[in-house]
Amino acid sequence: MMGRRLKDSHWWWVGLGSLVVLVVLPGLNAFTSVTHPLHVSDFSINLYGKYLSYAVLALSVDLLWGYTGLLSLGQCLFFSLGGYALGMYLMLMIGKLGQYHRELPDFMVFLGYPKLPAHWLPFRDFWFAAAAVVWVPALVALIFGFLAFRSRIRGVYFSILTQALTYAASLMFFRNDFTFGGNNGLTDFKFILGHDLRSPATQRALYLCTGVLLLLTYLLCSALTRTTFGKVQRAIRDRENRVLFSGYATADFKLFVFVLSAVIAALAGALYVPQVGIINPSEMAADKSLEAVVWVAVGGRGTLLGPILGAVGVNALKSWATRALPDLWLLLLGTLFIVVTLLLPKGIVGLPEQLRQLRRRPSRVVRPTAQEAPPAAMPVKPQAKPE
Repeated sequence: MMGRRLKDSHWWWVGLGSLVVLVVLPGLNAFTSVTHPLHVSDFSINLYGKYLSYAVLALSVDLLWGYTGLLSLGQCLFFSLGGYALGMYLMLMIGKLGQYHRELPDFMVFLGYPKLPAHWLPFRDFWFAAAAVVWVPALVALIFGFLAFRSRIRGVYFSILTQALTYAASLMFFRNDFTFGGNNGLTDFKFILGHDLRSPATQRALYLCTGVLLLLTYLLCSALTRTTFGKVQRAIRDRENRVLFSGYATADFKLFVFVLSAVIAALAGALYVPQVGIINPSEMAADKSLEAVVWVAVGGRGTLLGPILGAVGVNALKSWATRALPDLWLLLLGTLFIVVTLLLPKGIVGLPEQLRQLRRRPSRVVRPTAQEAPPAAMPVKPQAKPE
């Protein structure tokens, strides 16, 4: 009965959060004047959209790490691949409005490209770019995951391999001869589907799309983890050898989750790019993936609300700290991670349960041991009366 009540309250919180994110905030931005005390500025809507895309990325990390036990330090590679796929379309939509007033992107004109490379041509179509957001990271994850899980690589070795993959990919993207803008990346976007990216209406629509993606991702992960597949996931996380002895092909389960989490991260990256206005190789650096792991740990690993709270909370703290304490931000982040690891092993989401357990814990009563207990009084045998 208590478990059912907690589940019902959980869905109430999900519904309330969805109402605030998808209705209240965009409504306060669109239908209130700038001078209204409850007005949400265009800058804030854009910033919240960035936080929501990070929350989707955190869910992909949690699905892989929190539920399957695979700590990936390269999740931002897939996030960036999705961003680059849509960014190529956005670059081609600039047309002759660039600095050089040519049909080619500005960095190609600067580097002396005579014409658009062949692999860029299909990205003039939005739907091809949208499909590439899915299939490119899925293909990379499928090839890498197949080779890794077939070799039974697990634990810290899997983490090191994913970090090495991300580092190698970032080095490739930093090179200008790969036609992705080098270290400057892709930027100066102007239009998407014929709409001005800088207009408040377009930014609000992108924010709503990100919010809907977050809700759908949450529902998908919630449904997946409640099935038999989800139970096998957690069994692989806790005792993979026992799952193998039970006859399950754990490599297939891990490969499916790895590819699914890569696609989720790529969708988040695709919506992140038009809201932020730039994508470059620094987004796929190893430290970015480490930050995503910190979000999940702070919010609560192995939950679904935890990564969302962690991503939004830590990034809101980052936005404040990089302005108020720019030199101390990394130290603050490291301290937060250590405190959560030592004192809040279940993250922010597990804090109420920890407090309840502390209240229920009975106070210790010092009782004397057998050696300290006073000896019991010996019974006195009554003496017989003389006759």
